[in-house]
Amino acid sequence: MKKYLIALIIGILLVPAAFYLYLLSGHAPVAASASPLPFERFFARLAMRATIARELPKAEAGPPTESELVSGAQAYRQYCGVCHGFPNEQPTVISKGMYPHPPQFFHARPVDAYNPTCPFRPADRKVYWKIKNGVRLTGMPGFGGSFSEQQLWQVSQFLGNARNLPPDAVAALEGKTEKPPHSTAVPKSRQRPALRHK
Repeated sequence: MKKYLIALIIGILLVPAAFYLYLLSGHAPVAASASPLPFERFFARLAMRATIARELPKAEAGPPTESELVSGAQAYRQYCGVCHGFPNEQPTVISKGMYPHPPQFFHARPVDAYNPTCPFRPADRKVYWKIKNGVRLTGMPGFGGSFSEQQLWQVSQFLGNARNLPPDAVAALEGKTEKPPHSTAVPKSRQRPALRHK
């Protein structure tokens, strides 16, 4: 029994030792264009799902106003589009050189036609978490230290409604408006109640 226990301990120690030697060998894929390590995607996704489930915000901002979508579009254009794409444009050189490749929310085609009868969707809280915290080892930065809480929700709301944007938001996305990117103030008469808790 003692021999089996010693063999088990040695076997357990050999795994991290072998992995350490593999990293020292210079064959580990560290370049952005290299193939991922075995099980890298599996473990990354597993950790991501578990962390987001634990840290998911309890509050949500509810369906956005058109003004909030415009502000979200302006912030997206200034800070996000270089990686995640713009309508009528091919993926940028930066996004092509990243690994993993950032998801493209807009492709080389016009924005979908706006349907004013379709209500705006609330922001996805998982999207909000990713915008606020970023994603390690992907190139996705966290904007929690730079954006206000309002701006974080506005970009999240914008992405949640990217398939049904009003004309003013499309114009802001395409850079055709003069409104400053951080002009997010909403008149008090039009402000909605504070975040709702589930």
